[in-house]
Amino acid sequence: MSTLSLALRARTFRSLGEHRNYRIFFTGQLVSLAGSWMQNVALAWLVLELSGSPLAVGALVFCRFVPFTVFGLAAGVLADRIDSRRLVMATQGAALLVSIALAVVTLTGTATLPVVYVLAALGGVTLAFDAPGRQSLTYQMVGPRELPNAIALNAGLFNGARVIGPAIAGIVIAAFGTGVCFVLNAFSFLAVLAALASLRQDELHFVERDASTRVVEGLRHALAFVRRDPQLRAVLTVVTIVSTVGFNFHVLVPLLAADTLEVGPEGFGLLSAIFGLGALVGALVTATFRRASWRLFATGATGFGVLALALAPVSNAVLAGALLFGLGVSFTLFAANANALVQLAAPDHLRGRLIALYLFAFVGLAPAGGLLTGWLADLGGTSLAFAVAGTTSLVTIAVASIRRARAQTPGSAALSRS
Repeated sequence: MSTLSLALRARTFRSLGEHRNYRIFFTGQLVSLAGSWMQNVALAWLVLELSGSPLAVGALVFCRFVPFTVFGLAAGVLADRIDSRRLVMATQGAALLVSIALAVVTLTGTATLPVVYVLAALGGVTLAFDAPGRQSLTYQMVGPRELPNAIALNAGLFNGARVIGPAIAGIVIAAFGTGVCFVLNAFSFLAVLAALASLRQDELHFVERDASTRVVEGLRHALAFVRRDPQLRAVLTVVTIVSTVGFNFHVLVPLLAADTLEVGPEGFGLLSAIFGLGALVGALVTATFRRASWRLFATGATGFGVLALALAPVSNAVLAGALLFGLGVSFTLFAANANALVQLAAPDHLRGRLIALYLFAFVGLAPAGGLLTGWLADLGGTSLAFAVAGTTSLVTIAVASIRRARAQTPGSAALSRS
């Protein structure tokens, strides 16, 4: 192995090498996230089996992500008030119970669309409170210097699981049905719960907390901070628009597999895995950079827009897979840099709330986005939905970059973060 390869490897995985707590948590997450992706695929396929409707899949996304809309910002205030590790343990335990319930109703043949939607919404509630706690815990495990690297590695872990989970899910669904996927996911939560219990409290980075913060007052302070930071405001605006209109993969990929390409559950699992592989590669590439930047963020948005437009007219499975790989790379480049830019701008006492604002921008309007994408696919197939997603991404990042460039002056703080 060359000196350059060794240096790149050390730079890419430096958070894992330097922080024991993060290594343990990372390992537990590897198992748990693979199970979660199996469940994501199984849920979408179960809804298609029960309904055969694109709009029904869009409604599933609505149910899964509407809790972010309702509870996401309040969850950020909670994350600033209480211990992050205890919060994540509680949310993971609740998610385990949801998976058990999904397994029971599916295996007993009592699953109906209303029941599945209710359980998906309950899972969404656990995720809404889990996400800001998990992000805050990452900061505590690695500190500010290694935070961009850890965020990229988390994205790599998430998308590595996106490769493994859907691929296994496609095989399991074809062989045994969706219920077994829910059972396997329930067992996978034990790994992350064990990891959380093993963290050393004295090795966590100290974070200032305000246990007296009220929800409305706390959110008002966070929004005032965002208004005073032009780059932070621009990042959150772009993330809100592009994510809502473009990042509805839970709707588009199953419809692409079932209706446009007609490749069945195995093909659906493979296409999801290919997208995840691209996102994993994008995360590893992002981890090699020393810092997050607007330039990388804009590159990810532009690449996503171009590739989504290219995918719109495609009806060949091989070509669709190649383009989904590229979309995965662009997606992670965009999301990891956005996440890091927001967290690095956040003071300790506002960290949970700013993370919650980012997550709200990323998935808070996903219920509306899922319904919009389902409606577009119902109206003009996945071709129309991908075309709208690509165009929206390109226009949004172009306008934001132009406005940012005009607002900059030589020597400004914004320019120093480019």
